[in-house]
Amino acid sequence: MKKDIINGEKGSEEKTVSEAINYRRSVRIYDPEKIMDPKIVKKCLEQAALAPNSSNMQLWEFCHITSKDILKKMEPLCLNQNTAKTAQELVVFVTRKDLWRNRAKANLEMVNKIYPTNPNSKKNKREKIIRSYYGKLIPLVYNDFLGLLGMFKYLIIIVVGLFRPMYREVRAQDIRVVTHKTCALAAENFMLSMAAEGYDTCPMEGTDTWRIKKLLKLPRGAEINMIVSCGIRKPEGVYGERFRIPFEDIYRKF
Repeated sequence: MKKDIINGEKGSEEKTVSEAINYRRSVRIYDPEKIMDPKIVKKCLEQAALAPNSSNMQLWEFCHITSKDILKKMEPLCLNQNTAKTAQELVVFVTRKDLWRNRAKANLEMVNKIYPTNPNSKKNKREKIIRSYYGKLIPLVYNDFLGLLGMFKYLIIIVVGLFRPMYREVRAQDIRVVTHKTCALAAENFMLSMAAEGYDTCPMEGTDTWRIKKLLKLPRGAEINMIVSCGIRKPEGVYGERFRIPFEDIYRKF
């Protein structure tokens, strides 16, 4: 297995996926004596960017906070939770639905690399579908004006949907949910990658996202998906045994 610096010591092995899942806990108190390597945290964020996401639009940004000054300012904005007060670093996962045009363009540029333009050749079926998807369908889904266009599309879908299956998440609030879902997938990738390295995390809900957005000078169209604290756990930092509802109560096989 690949070797890395874990908990400040060389030679520790990375965990398997199953080991990382079982190791990961929401840690509330971190050990100030055990120092993380920011480069490893950045590597875990690079792995976060490999998460599956809707239409490969990648409508996310990751704000990696290592500045002691900003970390201190973040404490009251995270409602003085122990996991924020003792964290060595923080990562703010941000949705950027407002960048859909840029991301669609980036995907089309990727298509141009895969299928170099040749006016003398006929485009194959896959190329036509991809170009139409990012050039026509994505603008149709993401474009909106004060919610009116989205509602108009939604009404059309209700009528057409009476006769055949339809994609129905076309309103602004629907697309917002989609971007937050995919950003959460990236956050999960990050936390499992951190666990594989022997590092700990805790996703926080209790935060003042408006003030944090102002502190980090995020643009108007950005929204905070979640904030994840990072560090190396103290034994008392894990509050008790893990509890889950019996699997039989949540599993349904068809």
